[in-house]
Amino acid sequence: MKKVGILGGTFNPVHMGHLIIAEMAQEEAGLDDILFIPSGCSYLKDASDILPAKDRIHMTGLAIEDNSHFALSTIETDREGNSYTCDTLTELKERYPDQEYYLILGADNLFTMEEWKDPEVIFGNAKILAAVRGDKKSADMEEKIAELKEKYNADITLLHMKHVDISSSMIREKVAEGRSIRYMLPEKVREYIKKNHFYEKQDIQE
Repeated sequence: MKKVGILGGTFNPVHMGHLIIAEMAQEEAGLDDILFIPSGCSYLKDASDILPAKDRIHMTGLAIEDNSHFALSTIETDREGNSYTCDTLTELKERYPDQEYYLILGADNLFTMEEWKDPEVIFGNAKILAAVRGDKKSADMEEKIAELKEKYNADITLLHMKHVDISSSMIREKVAEGRSIRYMLPEKVREYIKKNHFYEKQDIQE
């Protein structure tokens, strides 16, 4: 079966940290491809400071265009209503039953995934690749993984990566303050943000 990684996020904007974790996951887990999935309507975030889907999709496309193993999916932005990981995975499995999915996320999410909609569906439809910042996993992390494996038969692998001190919120703040964001994200994405004057004001509206 084809092994496909899934990296979802608001991508507001996409940045080097996203690309680094995707590349690392592909290499460590031997994935064939990585699907970048910009979120639609997130029930976890205030939509008032999130760029329209078309712009986040375009920036993500620019960021990954030079990597033949990275692909863009609009499965969540095409769907009406809130975006839920369980629904995305269910739809992908229905469309492509011959593919095996690996959900890429930060290891801190393991402590909150049971609060997501239908976590049993998520664990049933995808293996988890959890990126740990730093070189060591804590006893709490080991305990949580054991708990999820016992309760959901979850397949969880830890990816160890050095901390990349870049975040979308940091980029938005720097732009609003008139500071440089060069080298924090692909140059074509930076140019697109500059050309369209994105994030220059804090009160971004769709």
